[in-house]
Amino acid sequence: MLTTIEGIYEDGQVIFKETPPLKKKTKVLVTFMEETDPSTSLNKRPLGTMKGTIKMSDDFNDPIDDLKDYM
Repeated sequence: MLTTIEGIYEDGQVIFKETPPLKKKTKVLVTFMEETDPSTSLNKRPLGTMKGTIKMSDDFNDPIDDLKDYM
């Protein structure tokens, strides 16, 4: 079973935000993630850069002939 629990590492200790649902000795893996400012991540890629690159066929919403028996 894999379980993910959020916590904070501070002063050499990991402080969980909730109690793990395990009662016995268990192997754990700890991944450290840098805290980032959410407002800066939006600035990395401007919106609309893919505009005009994706084309849909004119019959995209038409029924598929192979599925007539199921409709």
